[in-house]
Formats: sequence, structure tokens, C-alpha cells
Amino acid sequence: MLEVSNVQVYNLKEAVIAARNPMRTVPAQHSDTEFAASLERCEKLVRFGGGSGHTNFLRGILVAFDVRYPQYWSMEAQRYHFLQIVSSSSKMHSLAKMDIRQACNQYVTENSIRQLEQLVENYNNNPCEESFMTLMSNCPMGLELFMHVTTNYEQLATIYRQRRNHRLPEWHVFCDFIEKLPYADKLICAQKDSENCQ
Repeated sequence: MLEVSNVQVYNLKEAVIAARNPMRTVPAQHSDTEFAASLERCEKLVRFGGGSGHTNFLRGILVAFDVRYPQYWSMEAQRYHFLQIVSSSSKMHSLAKMDIRQACNQYVTENSIRQLEQLVENYNNNPCEESFMTLMSNCPMGLELFMHVTTNYEQLATIYRQRRNHRLPEWHVFCDFIEKLPYADKLICAQKDSENCQ
């Protein structure tokens, strides 16, 4: 199952205050009072929805996190080009050293695990191109890897709208993580066409 950890949010206050810049006649003061007033304005702006230009300030709220995921999830996640993968585990470099049972999710069958363990043993006994490619090519999609990712609130709002009711349970876990971010109910989940934020 997907796990998100080590979550950090940066520049939230500054980006929220900057959202009022288009109507400002003097520079921002960056006080708590100004943040509260700006947050109120931001709530109105996000109701216009993504793509309207009104939510550009969300790009300034940066999020970094670690995620452990099955391979089938990463293929879908990587379609979002704004999920910047800082660094990720390498199946090519580490598969032959992994504890296969620990690295596979609960949906990988016992037969698949045993077969992969046998292929790892074959490769470790004879590390040639043929045994390497056989190992890589027969790895189950339920093998879990991990990566460190950066993104921003605007992009997470897009993911949230598109994936909240997705068939894969990993997207539900990811959207639960999004809902727990600071002010997510006001800035991410409140966007037009999103009625799922709690």
C-alpha cells in the first residue's frame, strides 16, 4: 500500500499573502493580520478553479515528501510532469539485493514471489546480461519502491480533482495525504469540481 512520509510545506504564508499583489498599491507587510485577510481572499480565488489564472499563487506553496509505492502507481503518477522526482530507488541497481517478500505488496502472489526469488538467485549466481534482463522483465508490478518528490499546491489540486475517486486504492491514500496538508480544505480541495475534502 502507498505510504507518504517526511512531509514538508514551504512558503505557505508568503504565497498566500502574494495572492493579493494584483490589487495591491503598496508592498505587503507580511503580518499575521495580512495573512488572515489574504487567506480569506484566496478562498474566493480558488473557487474559480484551476486553469482560470486565479490560483497561480498556489504554485508558490511548495511541498516535499517521501513516498513508498507499487510500480503500477508510479506509472500513473509520472504523467503529472510537475511531480518532480528528486531521487528514487533503482530497481536496476537494487533488485538483486532486496528482500523480495518485504518489498512486494500484499497482492503479489506467492508463486510470483517464489519465481522472482529464483530469478534473483539465478542472476546472483550468473550475473550475465541474459539473467539480468530476465530478472528485470519478470518483476511484478506490486514490487514497492520509494522516492522523494517535490511539487506545489496548485499541482496537488489538479491531482486531487482527477484522482480522489480513482479505482486504485493508492490514489485514495495519496488524496488523504493531500487533505491533511495545512489549509488544504481552503486552498486545494475547495477548488471548483472538488466536493470531497473533509
